[in-house]
Parts: sequence; C-alpha cells; structure tokens
Amino acid sequence: MLAEIFHWWLGIGFTIIGVLTTVAMIAGYLKKVTLPQYPGKRNREE
Repeated sequence: MLAEIFHWWLGIGFTIIGVLTTVAMIAGYLKKVTLPQYPGKRNREE
C-alpha cells in the first residue's frame, strides 16, 4: 500500500521537475539567442 502511494508522489515530483527544466531551457535559449538579435533601447549599441 505504501509503495503504491510513494510511486504516485514520485511520478508527480518527476513530472513537475521535468516541466520546470523544459521551461527553463526554453527561456535560457530565448534569452541567449533571441535577445541579442533584437536589442532593446537599453542594450542598443551606438
């Protein structure tokens, strides 16, 4: 009984970690690749 409940919590935890890791990787990619292509007013080189 305890093992079945423990497996559910492990699944939920790993799913949350996986989703957060994916979102962080996408955000890091956009920050590193897209931001230099389109600099804002503060980051524009004159």
